[in-house]
Amino acid sequence: MTVINQQPANSAASAGTAAPATPPAATHASIRRDLLKWLIAPLLLLNLVGAGLTYWLAWLPAQHAFDQNLMDSTWGLYAQVRHRQERTTAELTQQAEQILRSNHSDTTFFAVRNTQGEILVGDKGFPQLPETEIFDRPFNYDGEMRGEPVRISAMQVRVKNGVISVAVAETIRKRDRAHYTILLSFLLLDGALTFGSLSVVLIAVRRGLRPLKSLQRNLEQRGHGKLGAIDGIGAPVELQPLIVAMNELMARISKGEQAQQNFMADVAHQLRTPLTGLKLQLELLHDKHQDQPDTARSLAMMNSSVERMIRQSRQLLALARSEPGLFESRKLEELSLHKLVEESVQHFIEEADKKQIDLGFDLQPARLRGDRFLLADLIDNLIDNAVRYSPQHGTVTVRCLEEEGATVLSVEDSGPGIAPEHRELIFDRYYRANDKIAGSGLGLAIVREIAHDHGGVITVDCKEEGQGTIFTVRFPLAA
Repeated sequence: MTVINQQPANSAASAGTAAPATPPAATHASIRRDLLKWLIAPLLLLNLVGAGLTYWLAWLPAQHAFDQNLMDSTWGLYAQVRHRQERTTAELTQQAEQILRSNHSDTTFFAVRNTQGEILVGDKGFPQLPETEIFDRPFNYDGEMRGEPVRISAMQVRVKNGVISVAVAETIRKRDRAHYTILLSFLLLDGALTFGSLSVVLIAVRRGLRPLKSLQRNLEQRGHGKLGAIDGIGAPVELQPLIVAMNELMARISKGEQAQQNFMADVAHQLRTPLTGLKLQLELLHDKHQDQPDTARSLAMMNSSVERMIRQSRQLLALARSEPGLFESRKLEELSLHKLVEESVQHFIEEADKKQIDLGFDLQPARLRGDRFLLADLIDNLIDNAVRYSPQHGTVTVRCLEEEGATVLSVEDSGPGIAPEHRELIFDRYYRANDKIAGSGLGLAIVREIAHDHGGVITVDCKEEGQGTIFTVRFPLAA
């Protein structure tokens, strides 16, 4: 009917305007992405720095405790050193040595050297002390003993004839385990804190952007012509200026749209009367000049053009009346749909006869609440659409009935059918996929607006063989 499926979709143009080109893909700025970027990145950096500082603050005291314990052992070993006159001795009992070496995790080494550097007591091969100016107190450093890294606590003491030294070394297995435990604990703790922080940031950003989502849903749920003010009650202070600006914009758009509708309705109404008179005069002239073929043909062409102008002015008036902003539900009345169809058919019977179309009716009593003039426009456009797109010797069937709690109006034709990809587009204003058939592309847009205003739903189906179309409108049944 309205769309010939041999035509490509991009060939449709109704008002002489081409379809807008698809804009190239672009990377759009995102408030969510910016918020996450400026919150998560600094937070992760601060968390990393804080974790590193906390780790060192935990490990340094532990290391200091190990060193202090080692220095205490050095003091304990030094207590066993005796220096008499010019001779140094170290008396270390077996029990004292056992206490010094008692360590379940690490191996302990020690050495006491006299002024000549000879080991008086302890482990042979104990490394020499580094040169240092530290005397009479222990100092710690790292070294190696028997191929294994050790931590050494040493003390140098000046005597009359030189310097004696006392040193205790301990392998670092226990330190490594403690180091690993502290590091692992802080990694797990920092991971948990990072995960918790990120979760809080994500939740906070989501909740912070919720008013924008709410505003977006408010705008998306508005149908055509719904330009009422946005309710700003409960909206955040930051969104209030945006809501005020949008309300002012919609008020200006609504005012301009209302002026356009009024102008369109006035023009259409003013044109109908002179055009109808012109049509009658042309028909009279045509009858008088039947014996002059050229004149009669010109008059017939002029009459056809006038009929097309009358139809378009009627559609413009119907479109103006069907605008959602002008529809008033309080003016609805209970109507008989089958009688409305009967009142509309006379003009189409004549149009169908011109193409030898079998125009049939299956009208059962059907009630609904609606606006008489708008429903008449809906019926006129559906039947006119079916007659115009049906071929010579085709068929058009109009049905109405009540079923399953709904009042149903259907118009079936034997036209070329509508391709699936066009079935949604045909209800757009000025959309036409076949320029060979005269029309403005407004008829089905008017039908959809009127059906929507009356709480109805319109569907499009094609016959199984792919030829012919069925438009069905389901209205709520009158209470």
